Amino acid sequence: MVPKEELTVAELIRTRYEELTQAERQLASALLANYPVLGLSSITEVAAAAGVSSPTVVRMAKKLGFEGFPDLQTNLRSELEARISNPINKYDHWAAEAPDTHIVNRFADAVMDNLRNTLRHLSVDDFDAVVALLADPNRRVYLVGGRITRSIADYFFTHLHVIRDAVTLIPPNANTWPHYVLEMKPGDVLVVFDVRRYERDTTRFAKMARSKDVTIVAFTDQWGSPMMKEASYAFHARIEVPSAWDSSVVTLLLVEMMIAALQTRTGERGIARLRALEELFDQTKTLRKS
Repeated sequence: MVPKEELTVAELIRTRYEELTQAERQLASALLANYPVLGLSSITEVAAAAGVSSPTVVRMAKKLGFEGFPDLQTNLRSELEARISNPINKYDHWAAEAPDTHIVNRFADAVMDNLRNTLRHLSVDDFDAVVALLADPNRRVYLVGGRITRSIADYFFTHLHVIRDAVTLIPPNANTWPHYVLEMKPGDVLVVFDVRRYERDTTRFAKMARSKDVTIVAFTDQWGSPMMKEASYAFHARIEVPSAWDSSVVTLLLVEMMIAALQTRTGERGIARLRALEELFDQTKTLRKS
C-alpha cells in the first residue's frame, strides 16, 4: 500500500472507497463533491452536510490512515497551500530542501516518482471510456488549455486531427469561448487541461459546456482543478518537481498513451485518413522524403 504521505486526501478516499461502510461512502461522496472546502469545516458541519454522525467522520478519517479528523484537516490545509503555490514560493521551497546532488538526478527522480504515483491511481476503465468517446465519429471534440497547458492541448489536437475529423482547438482567449459553446451539441466532448494556479475562466467555460450536455474530460494535477466538478472523467497527473515550474511530463505521457489507443481503436478508418493526409503533404512537398 502507498504511504498516505504520498497521496492527497481525495486519492486516499478513492483508493479505499470499497473498504468504507455505506455511511462512510456517503461522507466520502460529500467530501469529494465539495473538495477540499467541506473538509476544512468543523466536524459537526461536515457531518451535517453529509447527513451522517460525527463519529462516522472520525471513523472514516482513521480508516484513511489519519490519527483523527484534525489530522485529516491538517493534510487538507497543506494541499490547499500547495494548490495555490506560485513559482516564487515553489523555488524557495525546493532551494531550501535541495540535496547536494545534480539537478539532472533530482529532477529525473521526481519525474519517475510522479509517473509511478500517477499510473498507480489511473483508472483503466475511465481511460478506455474516454478513448471510446474520442473515437466516436458522431461526436465533435473540442480541446482547450490554459496559460501553460495550451501547448499540450495543441499537441493533442494535432494528433487527434490526423486520426479523425470534427476536432476543434479552442483558442486560450476566453472572450471567444461563447462562440464555441453556441455550436456545441449534446454528446460532444470537451477536453480541458487545467493545473494548479487554476484559471477561473476555465471553470466558467466548463459550466457553460456542461449546460449543453457536453461530456467533459479533465486533465489536471493531484489536487484537482475546481472545474473537475463539471467533468465526467478526470485524469490526475503528478506535477511536482524541484523547480519553480511544475512538470508536464506525466500529463503529456497520458495524452500520448491516449493517442496510441485512439489510433488502434479507429483502425482502418484512422489509417485511411492518415494515408489521405500523407498524400496531401506529398503534393505540398512540405515534408522531406529522403
